[in-house]
Amino acid sequence: MESCLVIIPTYNEIENINSIIDSVLAQGDQYSILVVDDGSPDGTGAAVKEKQLNETRIHLIERKGKSGLGTAYITGFKFGLDHDFDFIFEMDADFSHSPKDLNRLLEACKNGAEVSVGSRYVKGGNIRNWSKDRILLSYAASLYVRLITWMPVKDPTAGFICYRRNVLEQMDLSKIKFIGYTFQIEMKYYAWNKGFVIKEVPITFVDRVQGNSKMHANIVSEAIIGVLSMRWRKLKGYYK
Repeated sequence: MESCLVIIPTYNEIENINSIIDSVLAQGDQYSILVVDDGSPDGTGAAVKEKQLNETRIHLIERKGKSGLGTAYITGFKFGLDHDFDFIFEMDADFSHSPKDLNRLLEACKNGAEVSVGSRYVKGGNIRNWSKDRILLSYAASLYVRLITWMPVKDPTAGFICYRRNVLEQMDLSKIKFIGYTFQIEMKYYAWNKGFVIKEVPITFVDRVQGNSKMHANIVSEAIIGVLSMRWRKLKGYYK
């Protein structure tokens, strides 16, 4: 049986952490979970430790403070490679990504894809509980990324992803410069430039019900400038 590691970065996710762990592990014995917690003052890390007492498939890395989404995932990637997992996933803690879709992403990577992306913007994809303005902004951002990078991914900002281990083994993760949400674009762009096959799998993205959003106002400006810098670095051969 293939071994799968689901990486979930957390900061103050006490309302969701127990349920998301249970839901992920319920998808099959092949799944393990790694929580990378950035010193949550609400006790998220302590809740994970409690669950570890009865389940060996739960792993925890605690960091001292908020160090960014990108560095959390890169920490998780290195853990997954060091522990010989075959497939490594990115996933949010707040149920915006349904654990029931893990097997669909896995199947895509077992059947030709090297990176599978849970996509809102391919046929069959959807978004629930967002305002029309937020949907328009997100879609416009995705279109902007595609126009600048020429990358054939309709949802380049998506954060629900499965990687075959060989993809992460062949990427120099020290080249990833962005630690915020633009990290998601850069990882896909790097993988695509390396020639890896990316497949989008339609999902329904549901806005969080419990806890507080980690989105902030400078995400759009970060993405605009970041995508331009990625394109410039690509022209100089950076992502080979």
